[in-house]
Amino acid sequence: MAEEVSPVTRQVTKGNVETWSQCVDVRLEEVEDCLVYDRHGVSAPFKKLYQDRRAVIIFLRNFLCYSCKEYVDDLSKIPREALEDAGIRLIVIGQSAHHHIEPFCSLTGYPYEIYVDPQRCIYQKLGMKREQIFTNTATPSPHVKSGVFLGQMKSIWRAMTSPLFDFQGDLHQQGGAIIAGPGSQVHFSHFDMNHLDHMPITWLLQLAGVQQTLDFSDKPKILHV
Repeated sequence: MAEEVSPVTRQVTKGNVETWSQCVDVRLEEVEDCLVYDRHGVSAPFKKLYQDRRAVIIFLRNFLCYSCKEYVDDLSKIPREALEDAGIRLIVIGQSAHHHIEPFCSLTGYPYEIYVDPQRCIYQKLGMKREQIFTNTATPSPHVKSGVFLGQMKSIWRAMTSPLFDFQGDLHQQGGAIIAGPGSQVHFSHFDMNHLDHMPITWLLQLAGVQQTLDFSDKPKILHV
């Protein structure tokens, strides 16, 4: 089993994983009874996802967002044994209807747990942003390969070719990431400022207790540290 890491409930800056900025107050008690839905439309309380063990939970903007799609492309490359050795769950949450889950997983190859919060209950109660904020010091996500123009064209094309033409979620909603559990303990939280402000996956995994580091620059490979 991986060595326990101390709980962290502060926002991480992209410049240095050990540099902390303002504290983010995340109270899971306020969202534990919000319902999430799996690909079959079966509901479960949010707290079920992190009650028994530590979970890395990624909140996406929407399933059509090209940067979210490319971020999940990289999440799909995480070896299952890396998660199992650390005893953690990897969970993605979107905000569309549940019938969009299966096509999104087929598109990205994502093999782990995924749910939706179609009413954005968790997004709203946790205080995730609904508008994009860009700063001069922002570092682009290392997981997004497409430029803005090409990426938006891909999103529009996917919307037009979808069996049900919709935007698969609120286009203004931003996402984030939390590491929580077991119980209601929050170890880390990051709320995205914009569609490129994803928390680097390697940092999330390290903060969750994974002892291996993935290199997503080309083909994923395990770096033993």
